Amino acid sequence: MKLYSWNVNGIRAVIKKGAFQDFIASHQPDILCLQETKARQGQAEIDLSEYEEYWNSADKAGYSGTAIFTKIKPIAVINDIPGEFTAAAGLMPDAYGDSNAEGRVIAAEFEEYYVVTAYTPNAKDGLLRIALRQQFDRAMILYCADLQKKKPVLYCGDMNVAHTEDDLANPKANKGKKGFSNEERTGFDAWLAAGFTDTFRIFTQGNGHYSWWSHFAKSRERNVGWRIDYWLVSTSFKHHVKNAEIHATQLGSDHCPVSIEVE
Repeated sequence: MKLYSWNVNGIRAVIKKGAFQDFIASHQPDILCLQETKARQGQAEIDLSEYEEYWNSADKAGYSGTAIFTKIKPIAVINDIPGEFTAAAGLMPDAYGDSNAEGRVIAAEFEEYYVVTAYTPNAKDGLLRIALRQQFDRAMILYCADLQKKKPVLYCGDMNVAHTEDDLANPKANKGKKGFSNEERTGFDAWLAAGFTDTFRIFTQGNGHYSWWSHFAKSRERNVGWRIDYWLVSTSFKHHVKNAEIHATQLGSDHCPVSIEVE
């Protein structure tokens, strides 16, 4: 089984470039999770008859959004974070809006595990949205920890944080800023404490492995990037993960796909 996650930063643009079609033809994912689709189902011209499609779009047109394409029909699919977990985490709308109305989360239940994808809110410059970001992290951890009481959880998406100094090219210059603040990194630590494993680090250590690059100063060509896209799995399931990769050569978005292969 090959599972992929990709922040496409606008699926219609990636399709228009031909990059999405090339990606599907080349990689043939069994399950594909997308973030930042910026579209509703039907707005993007996709002919993938072998896949079931599940979309969660933001109330605000052309913003955020997630989707799951899967060759295996799920038992059930749930959009957004259930209210019991938003309430427990104190996740409330802020000055920028209601993150639980932005199409950020889809959970698909399969026979042996859950696949959950999320587009984590950006803390913004000056950490203006850090309070909501922390609430979102808490709500998602509570949600996924509850799911994994029933069966393992395979969690993926743009988590908008570089966990360690090895996960971005310029850690000293970015310490304390959005994506590399103590608050966000502590939020990632909480995932590990809740029983999840960063799959990429099972197989690969060190720096230089990134999934997002700024458009400025030829950052991608120089590989001055950040690893902010992840596959986490319930630690009880990690021995089923046979490979984890970052597909940095796949163009079409400022992010590249990340994948795992499971038994």
